[in-house]
Amino acid sequence: MKLNRFILMAIVAVNLGMLSNAYALDLYVDTTTKQIYAEPGPGRVHMGTFVKAESAPAKNEPPKVVEAPLKTPADSGQLAENQSEEMKKRRSAERLARISEKAEKARFVNQVSLLEERMKEVEKIHGTFDDRGLHWATKDGNFSMSLNGRIQPASQYNFENDPNPAFGANTANELNSGMNIRRARLGVEGTFFKVWDYKFEYDFSRGNGSVGSGITDAFVRLNHTDALSYKLGSFKEPFSLEEAASNRYLTFIERHMSVNSFVDNPNTYKTGIGANYAVRRWQTGIAFQTEPIGSWSSASTSVNANGNQNRNNGSGDTGWQGIGRISGRPWMEDDTKFLHLGISAGHTNVNTQYRADGTMVGEGQIGGGGGMSFFAFPGTNVDRTNILNTGNLSTGALGNPNRREVTSYDRFGAESWFVYGPLSLQGEYLRTNINGVGYDNEHLTGYYGFASYFLTGESKAYHVRNGAANRIKPNRPFQFNGSGWGAWEIAAGYDYIDMNSGVIAGGKADMVRFGLNWYPHSNVKFQANVIHVLDINTARTPITNTDGYSGGAGARTNGWNNGDLSAFLTQWTIDF
Repeated sequence: MKLNRFILMAIVAVNLGMLSNAYALDLYVDTTTKQIYAEPGPGRVHMGTFVKAESAPAKNEPPKVVEAPLKTPADSGQLAENQSEEMKKRRSAERLARISEKAEKARFVNQVSLLEERMKEVEKIHGTFDDRGLHWATKDGNFSMSLNGRIQPASQYNFENDPNPAFGANTANELNSGMNIRRARLGVEGTFFKVWDYKFEYDFSRGNGSVGSGITDAFVRLNHTDALSYKLGSFKEPFSLEEAASNRYLTFIERHMSVNSFVDNPNTYKTGIGANYAVRRWQTGIAFQTEPIGSWSSASTSVNANGNQNRNNGSGDTGWQGIGRISGRPWMEDDTKFLHLGISAGHTNVNTQYRADGTMVGEGQIGGGGGMSFFAFPGTNVDRTNILNTGNLSTGALGNPNRREVTSYDRFGAESWFVYGPLSLQGEYLRTNINGVGYDNEHLTGYYGFASYFLTGESKAYHVRNGAANRIKPNRPFQFNGSGWGAWEIAAGYDYIDMNSGVIAGGKADMVRFGLNWYPHSNVKFQANVIHVLDINTARTPITNTDGYSGGAGARTNGWNNGDLSAFLTQWTIDF
């Protein structure tokens, strides 16, 4: 019986020992990820052996004092061994703590470095909104881009509208009242590698919505120095003070008749190469250009209705021109007191296309056969129907002794602009000489002059590179709840054009304009104009579709002989 009890106690002791070992656990920590593992591995440090506590003394139970038993030499050796083991564990724990601290610091430094790199990447590109529109640029200045645009809602009311009645199948001669979007443009421009810049702009209302005509600027420019630059692509021809100014900065809603007829209507945006030199006191621009990408109108292109956008068999060679302008401020006290003078000149080669039998391509049609025509409308902004028209200056078959063929035309211009504080006086004279078969010193002329005055004290601004008007910045921008009312300007001027010369019977007219302009902010302008035509002389213009006229254009022009026209125009300009 005693033997059985002894065996039972031995079994219980062995089980208790095994149970105690089951609760002992070696733990390891990864010095990089700080994760805890129960097995050793690469990059893992032993943390120690952990044993589950069997029980904990009650909080309110007083600590028990246990008398230490008498130590024997064997016990002292065991104690020293235990102390050595505890010291190893403590050193290991301290080493692990130091490793963990270093790892934590290293990870923090890495995170900070990564954040700094990301901040630097973000800081390389910054955006602003200013007169250039929405503008982005890299910090080093190598690259930039601006998104810009403009919209110009317009209205026209003709309160005096009395031409001669139409006849036959021709449409009415009267101009129409109404509203439209005069211009709706979007564009991008910017720089790359500091010395190059570019611009692309599209007008959704230009050329009656035709695709080619909608492209205005589309060029790349190399800035050789701050003053000297070279340009390649589609851009404005360097001619005329008023044409050099953006339509956003015009004093009146529309340009004057001679500028429109000789420069803008044939589409001033032409494809070619050019050079410009501009400093504070003077500037010059020269260009060698071909035809527009798309014609302003089918009748005024020099080859076909699509300009040089399409060059199909039978379209003929592309026309070309050499043109230039030089201007400057010989007297100048500052940017608000100066005298600007300038001259322009250009020679344009014109292509007229004939069939194999000698007849002219497009004869009796609206465009499509080459040649050239000039026409004018009286400063209106919604119904811009021509009241003056030369008809196509190329007309008749090759065998016709009375045929006429325009082979080229030469343009000349003189300009002046005087600014003295809020007062501005501006005028231009333009002349176009017609050259070719059947022509002998025929020429078309026009001039204008006007005065403007800022009631709120501002002054006209000067664009150095263009040598023309620039954006007006009100001294006190408009505020609903403040004292600012923006800038207010009044203007009055005279406009004259004569397209009767020799065998050319395009008519002549003169008119007066009155304007009131409000600039609530630098990017917003409201204009109100009153125009009154003084005299229209189109008695020589043929009423039939002959002598270069087609589509009833001659009858319409003739119908305005001694006609009366007065209109009230408005236009908003919002640009960015």
